[in-house]
Parts: sequence; structure tokens; C-alpha cells
Amino acid sequence: MREYMKLSAYARQHGITYHTAWKHFRAGRIPGYQDPDTGTIYIEKRDDQPSSCGNRVALYARVSSTTNKASLDGQLERLRLYAAAKGYEVTSENTEIASGLNENRRILWGLLNNPQDWDILLAEHKDRITRFGYAYIDALVKEKGKQLVIINETEPKDKTQELMEDFISIVTSFCSRIYGSQRKKKTREIIEAINGHEEP
Repeated sequence: MREYMKLSAYARQHGITYHTAWKHFRAGRIPGYQDPDTGTIYIEKRDDQPSSCGNRVALYARVSSTTNKASLDGQLERLRLYAAAKGYEVTSENTEIASGLNENRRILWGLLNNPQDWDILLAEHKDRITRFGYAYIDALVKEKGKQLVIINETEPKDKTQELMEDFISIVTSFCSRIYGSQRKKKTREIIEAINGHEEP
């Protein structure tokens, strides 16, 4: 016998807004029916699915520079193993070399703007998605009726080099705004000072 739940309960269970769940129901993307007398919407319970649309997963791995490129393979392998253990269907494997502070990442934006090919976006750590503003991206993904899954919530043990690279990208950006045409010289001087600094 089929079991049903109210649309509001379905939305809470899948971490999406009621409005998003309603749009999915109206579009026929989730099975259910609307009571003609009360107008209440009931959704068929499907406990085998981790998200509102299915278990198709897009893997996303990122490093901040080419010096860390070798770790992309390790990230992808761990993501593949996790997806296999969960029974997810991997629809794409995506890698990107860009700072976690870069707002113009072509691969990530491509995934976020075209979520029709995946139901779950899988990354190893939150900072693979972004250094700051993770909650905003998570909310955006949920609004689209999708799911952002992080397989390791703890911070990476050795991330000093990448943090330094991200810090340098901030310095470069601010130097560009402050010093204008003298950007390259000033940036080089500041970076040399940073790299030459020794902890007491």
C-alpha cells in the first residue's frame, strides 16, 4: 500500500522550501495528489531517495593552483568511493583549478546554473565549494530542489599552502583597487614581505 505525507512535511524532510516543493509537484516531478475538498497536497513517500529528484550525483573537486593539481585525483577517488557506498549514480566528474575565493569559477557556476543533470552535488570539504559564503550556495542548491553533500565536515589537516595562496589572491585584488597602475610593483613588494615573514 502506498503511503503519503503532506507537502509541508515532504519539504522539511528534503531540506527545501514549501514553495519549491509546490513547484516540483505542479511540474509533475514528485508523485502525489491534491485533495479536492481541502486543497491539501499529499506526496508519495519514497524513503529510498536521498533528495527530491533522485540520486544522480555530480562530483566536484577543486585545488587553488597548479602546484596542488596532483591532489585532484585523490579528491575524485574519495568522492567516487563515497558515491558508490551510497548507491549514487555518478553523472559527471568535475575538477577545477581556482582559488576558493574566486567568484568566477566556470566549472562550479556551470553546475549551479544547469542542475538538470544532477540531484546531488558532492564535494570533499566545504572549502572545496567556497572559502566564504557556503551557506548561501547551500541555500541556492536547496531552492533548486537539489542537495549539496559534503563527505568530510572536518577541516583538512594540511591546508597552509592553499590558505596562503588564497591570501595572496586577496592582496592582489586589493592592490589592484588601491594602487592602480602601480599594482604589480606594490603587489610584489607585499607578497615578498609576507613570504619573508618568520613567526617569532
